[in-house]
Amino acid sequence: MNDVTIGVLALQGDVREHAASLAAVGARAVPVRRAAELDAVDGLVIPGGESTAMWKLATAFDMFEPIRKRLAEGMPAYGSCAGMIMLADHVLDAAEGQQTFGGIAITVRRNAFGRQVDSFEGPISFAGIDGELHGVFIRAPWVEAVDEDASGVEVLARVSGGPATGRIVAVRQGSLLATSFHPELTGDHRVHGVFAQMVRASR
Repeated sequence: MNDVTIGVLALQGDVREHAASLAAVGARAVPVRRAAELDAVDGLVIPGGESTAMWKLATAFDMFEPIRKRLAEGMPAYGSCAGMIMLADHVLDAAEGQQTFGGIAITVRRNAFGRQVDSFEGPISFAGIDGELHGVFIRAPWVEAVDEDASGVEVLARVSGGPATGRIVAVRQGSLLATSFHPELTGDHRVHGVFAQMVRASR
């Protein structure tokens, strides 16, 4: 099919895994490392990794403002884990001076579930997807709050067990989608399928 071209921000993180998941749902996936490459994509995946490193690398490669501009113009984007942080308007426990691309009217908490040793996996119910997803959380954020003055923020998934029960781990606002967890690591491509449909609908 390959009817849409979706970039994967290739500054760090699990770029290949996202590209494989996008290919599995019929999209053409391309790495994006330079601002000029943004012009050739219909949507963008912002992968997991480390949000402060991603911010610094995006700035160093002159990608930060061009991405912000494309998002403001309506380019669909999907962020997983650190990508969720990069799409959030506000961040708790941020590094000094840390900036995000923004676009989703939420406040996220970095490393909310704890350190690397506190990483875990568990079932996730995701609005619009039949059956449970297998959630992989690695030094993951959660959504601390949704901006009540903003319109159109949809909560798609919450943690359903353990001490973090009820915490928001997936949201959508307009053309932007974000998850705390890493569907690209599970072999289940349904979240990427949702995003690919969002990109198709935006054209």
